[in-house]
This record gives sequence, C-alpha cells and structure tokens, in this order.
Amino acid sequence: MATTAELFEEPFVADEYIERLVWRTPGGGSRGGPEAFDPKRLLEEFVNHIQELQIMDERIQRKVEKLEQQCQKEAKEFAKKVQELQKSNQVAFQHFQELDEHISYVATKVCHLGDQLEGVNTPRQRAVEAQKLMKYFNEFLDGELKSDVFTNSEKIKEAADIIQKLHLIAQELPFDRFSEVKSKIASKYHDLECQLIQEFTSAQRRGEISRMREVAAVLLHFKGYSHCVDVYIKQCQEGAYLRNDIFEDAAILCQGVNKQVGDIFSNPETVLAKLIQNVFEIKLQSFVKDQLEECRKSDAEQYLKSLYDLYTRTTNLSSKLMEFNLGTDKQTFLSKLIKSIFISYLENYIEVETGYLKSRSAMILQRYYDSKNHQKRSIGTGGIQDLKERIRQRTNLPLGPSIDTHGETFLSQEVVVNLLQETKQAFERCHRLSDPSDLPRNAFRIFTILVEFLCIEHIDYALETGLAGIPSSDSRNANLYFLDVVQQANTIFHLFDKQFNDHLMPLISSSPKLSECLQKKKEIIEQMEMKLDTGIDRTLNCMIGQMKHILAAEQKKTDFKPEDENNVLIQYTNACVKVCAYVRKQVEKIKNSMDGKNVDTVLMELGVRFHRLIYEHLQQYSYSCMGGMLAICDVAEYRKCAKDFKIPMVLHLFDTLHALCNLLVVAPDNLKQVCSGEQLANLDKNILHSFVQLRADYRSARLARHFS
Repeated sequence: MATTAELFEEPFVADEYIERLVWRTPGGGSRGGPEAFDPKRLLEEFVNHIQELQIMDERIQRKVEKLEQQCQKEAKEFAKKVQELQKSNQVAFQHFQELDEHISYVATKVCHLGDQLEGVNTPRQRAVEAQKLMKYFNEFLDGELKSDVFTNSEKIKEAADIIQKLHLIAQELPFDRFSEVKSKIASKYHDLECQLIQEFTSAQRRGEISRMREVAAVLLHFKGYSHCVDVYIKQCQEGAYLRNDIFEDAAILCQGVNKQVGDIFSNPETVLAKLIQNVFEIKLQSFVKDQLEECRKSDAEQYLKSLYDLYTRTTNLSSKLMEFNLGTDKQTFLSKLIKSIFISYLENYIEVETGYLKSRSAMILQRYYDSKNHQKRSIGTGGIQDLKERIRQRTNLPLGPSIDTHGETFLSQEVVVNLLQETKQAFERCHRLSDPSDLPRNAFRIFTILVEFLCIEHIDYALETGLAGIPSSDSRNANLYFLDVVQQANTIFHLFDKQFNDHLMPLISSSPKLSECLQKKKEIIEQMEMKLDTGIDRTLNCMIGQMKHILAAEQKKTDFKPEDENNVLIQYTNACVKVCAYVRKQVEKIKNSMDGKNVDTVLMELGVRFHRLIYEHLQQYSYSCMGGMLAICDVAEYRKCAKDFKIPMVLHLFDTLHALCNLLVVAPDNLKQVCSGEQLANLDKNILHSFVQLRADYRSARLARHFS
C-alpha cells in the first residue's frame, strides 16, 4: 500500500500514473529493454494493484465518514455557543440602555443646578461690581481718589476699565446735579486715555509687541482708539522713505506692517487699510503732484511720459498690495485710491495726448522736408482736384507741369519709424491711462492722427509729387524715379499694417470702433493703390517711349536691306542691343521695387507693351533675304530678353513673333507649309499676309502666286 501511495503525485494525471506503475513492474518494459516484456506478469501486477486501490478507497471512505460525523458534532456545539453569546449580548445591551438613561437624567439635573447657581451668582457679581463702581463714584464725589487702582501707575489697565464704565454711567446722569462729578470723570477719562496712548507710543518705539497688544486691547473701548491707530501709522512711516523710489519704500513698509499688525490689533485689516490710504492720499499724492505740475504746462512730452510712468508704478504697487487682507472688496478700495490721485490728470489726458502727437508728428515731417531744402507744395482739394483725378485715372494724361524731383522720393523710413514709434507710445499710454469705456474711442483718435500725418501728409504727398515728376511718354532720356517711390511706399505699408495689427487691434477688437478703423484703413490703402497703379502705368508708358526713341535713333532702313548682301558681319542690330540693355535694366528695377504677385502683373503688362512696340516697329521696314535673317536674330535677342520676365504669356508672344519673322526668309515654295506650322496655324491670315508683304521680293509674281 505504501508503494501504491508513492505513485500518487500532485497534480494527478492518470496516463502518467499508469506509466510510472508499468516502469516499476519487472517485465513491464519494452522488448528492447534489459528485461524481456512479460504481459502475464504485467496483467497480474495490474490486478493486484487494482485490489490495493479498492482497499485504499474503502479505508479513505471510512475516514471521510468519521471526519464528517466529527464536523457535524462540532458544528452543533458551535451553534449552541453562538446562541448563548447572543442572549448574553442582549442582556448587556439592555443594561447599557438603562445606564445611558440614568446618565442623561443626572446630566439634566446638573445642568438645571448650574443654571440655578448662575442665576443666583450673576446678579451677585453684578451687585458686587455695582458696589465697587459706587465706591469709586463716591471718591469722585468727594473729590479725593484714594483707591490703589487710581494711584498705582502699574494698575492703569484696571483703572482704565473702571473709568470707562464710570464714564458711560456719567453720560446718563442729569447735568444740573452731577455736573462737577461728570467733569471729574471726563477729565480722568481723558488723562487715562492720553496715558494709554503714550504708553502705546513708548512700547512701539521699544518694539514691545506684547505690550502694544495689551494697551491696544484696553483702548479698543475708548473714543481715542482711532488716535492710537493714527499714532501707530505715523510712527510706522518714520524713517520708511529713505530710498529714491517712494513706491518701493511704500511696498516694503506695507509688507512689514502686514506681518506685525495682526499681533497688535484685533482688527488688523482695518488698520492696514488705513495705513495704505494714508500712504496714497498723503505721500503718493504729494509726490505725483510735485512730479506732474512742474511740467504740465511747459513740456507735454515729459508730462505724458511722467504721467504714464507714475500711473504704471502706482498700479504695480496696488497689485502688490492685493496680496494683503484689506477687507471684503480690496479691488474697489485700491482703485478708488488710485483714482483720487490721478483723476485730475486723467480727465483731459486724451486731449493732451492728441495735441502732443499732432505737434510732434508735424515737427518730424517739417524737420525732414527742411533737411531736403524742400518747401511742401499744396495739393489741391475739392471739385477741380477730384475732376483732375478722374480724368487722370481714365486717360492716364499728366495734368499740370511735370516737376523735376531730382531723384528724390520724399519718402523716409526714418521719418516713418519715428512717427510709428511716437504712435506706438501713444497707444501704450492710451491703453494704460484711458477708462475702459473710453479706450476704443481714444485709440481711434490716435489712429486718425497716424493716418493724417503718415498716410496723407507723408505717403500721399510723396505719391502726388512722384506722379507729378513722371515725364511724358515722348520725353527723351527721362529719369524714372516713381518705381523707387513704389518700393519705399510698399515697405511703409507693411510697417503701417504691422502697427495696426500689433498695437491698435487689441484696443478696439471688442468694440464697434473696430469696423470703423478697418473701413478707414481700407479706404486709405485703396486710395494709395489707385495712385500707385496710375504712376506705374504712366511709368510703363515712359519706358515704352524711351524704347521708341532708341529704335528711332538707332535703327536704320539699311539694317534690314543692306547694299551688300554678302558682306554683313553683325549678329544683331545696334538698336536691338540698346533696347535689350534698357529693358533688362527696367525689369531688374521692377523686381526690386515690388513683391509678390505685383511683380508678375507689372512685368506682364510691360512685356505685352514691349511686344506690341517691337511688332509695330518691324512692320515699318522692307526686308531682303539677309535683312530678314538679321531681323530674326534681333527678335531672338528680344525673346532672350523676354525670358528674364519669367512670364509664360510674354515668352509665348515673342515665340510667335520669332515664327512670324521666319516668313521673311523662307523660300516661296515653303511659305504655305510654314504658315500651317504649330505656332502660326492659329493666327489670322491677314497678320501672316502683312509679314509676307514686308519681303523685298513680295511683288514678284512667283511669291504672290505661292502665298495666294
């Protein structure tokens, strides 16, 4: 049986159990093992082992039944014991309830007894207190204070308590009978009050916080308690303002008092608030007045800078004081203090600001024009000027005499930066000093001044002067400076727009003034762009006029119909060289003067006009075979120049023109084939015919027959 038990292992697996049994049985191995396989012996072993397992099962079953019986017996005993414990618990709970009721009864009796004792003792104490007060009152009636409490200076606290009560009683007595004693009590009341304040003052100078707290507690019931607080506030400020920065001194003073005042007074927030009020209304107000009144009428710039600086430092000090306990609504309290200091200066702030900004802006502009020795000419307004402007926009004609500006654009980035800087500072002051309800309106007023002096008096004047300085399209050797005006105006627009977004928008973003400012900005920009477009258009006309002069002066009829066809040594004509050089120079200037899509737009317009000029120019000549080849070379050079434009449409126009020039040299038999080519197939037949007519041999019967 022991052997059988050894075969059981945890966890039990039947297959493994059989395997272990087989290997332990002699003759139970495989045929190739050390012992021969014996099935009979293995069967006998299985039968014996099954019998052993049956015996083991019976034994275990008997043991299980015995344990079950024992468990049932113990369970019954445990249940019986639990029932007995429950009965004991119920008895104990009943005893506890009885004890609790008894304790409640005794406590009620004790409270009732205490109330009775208190009801007896309180009148007794009051009677004793009244007796003492009557005794002290009699001393005042007799005119001689004998009690130790009045003669001993160390008992000033007890004396103060008594005299304060006597003073209240004396207030109720009729004056005609007790005038003398009332006077004596009042005098003693006043003397003790002065002694207590003097004692508080001495303790404060000695730094004895505990003594200050005792005296302040006694004085709390006296009329002179507020005087005690005033003395404390006055002495706190002695020697507090030793630095050059009164705002920093005030902050340090309040921080120190905030740490101390709670240990002295029963109402520290009231005392601290009174100190702060005293600092603002006396020290700071006096300091601000001294700083501002000195320059209020004489120096507007210094006045505005000082006002902004003082207001900022005062609000910063207020922010630091917000950390302290000053009562329920400290924000309103501090705001009222700040307003009381600055109200007389803030009422007319925006008038001073706009007046200064106008005068300063005018001075900046005048100083610039003086440095250029330029006297600003008046730009007309009204019906006549509007009529001229409309005629100029529709006809592109220069109205009035051309003005020689000697290359001066009358635009200065230094002037612009100065104007924007002054306006930026004005916006910052406006943000800080304006009432929130007035802020958008005040910011709009500053913006209108910026528009007046920067956009109208400076940029618009420069554009008008630049337009007047553009020569007529038939002028020779004209200097074109308007593109320089365009370049500088473009830069200034970017600076103007940046300030609009960075400094004006935050001030008006949530008000109706936003749409008004955006509309005004839009109108100004549209007005400027209209004049820029007019000036650029007239400048392009001048460029084309210059090219016409070059072609007229340099191009000769013999260029395309040489006397000696066999002795032509040039690759392209001198007129072509000079025109291309001029065009490349102007293209580079346009690219430097503009940005974005504006460059492509202007270059495309110039390219189209340039193509039209060359096309019409070529139509004026008759071409021999060699002259036609030279014309093709010229157009090829023009096309190379057109590549610098980097505009596909312009390059396509010159490609087509180059293909048309091939008609000047192609053999008569091939004319129809060339005309039907890819580049010329979509052109009008009259255009093709007009080029063929330029050939010197056009009137020959053979050529006319081939092209008909």
